[in-house]
Amino acid sequence: MTNIEMNTGMDTEASKGIHTETGQGRRRQNGPEWKAYEDIIDKTRPVSKKHPPMSMEERAAQFSPFAALTGYEAAVKETARLTDEQEELDEDEKAIINERLQKLYLHITEHPQATVTYFEPDERKAGGSRKSVSGKLRKIDKDRKILVFENGHEIQINNILNIRQE
Repeated sequence: MTNIEMNTGMDTEASKGIHTETGQGRRRQNGPEWKAYEDIIDKTRPVSKKHPPMSMEERAAQFSPFAALTGYEAAVKETARLTDEQEELDEDEKAIINERLQKLYLHITEHPQATVTYFEPDERKAGGSRKSVSGKLRKIDKDRKILVFENGHEIQINNILNIRQE
């Protein structure tokens, strides 16, 4: 028998998948893969004297997903949020609103009950929304051009779409 026949004909422990027991109850497969780490493979993990060991929750948190695009989801929602364009009133509608405001102004000391439909501009993007508020009027501020309700709600007169006294 030649050397070549002996080497190929014999099964070594590594080729049979034989395992070696380590000193700590672990098993290691014999083979050339672990030979490069032979000097450290059976050593225990070092433990820091300065830092206490992390809990499992703290260790897991290091690998938890994170928001790589912080604020992206909020930006998408903001873009998807719909706004309306401000309605332009014709001269007749403006005249009716002006007439009703004059009546309310004459009776402001009585704190008249009114329902006002108005356009509220959006703070973040172009457009806004149509809103309605009812309540007792406290004053009509001609300098600031606003209606002030007793509950503190203020409406710009230029944004009024409809007003009715109740």
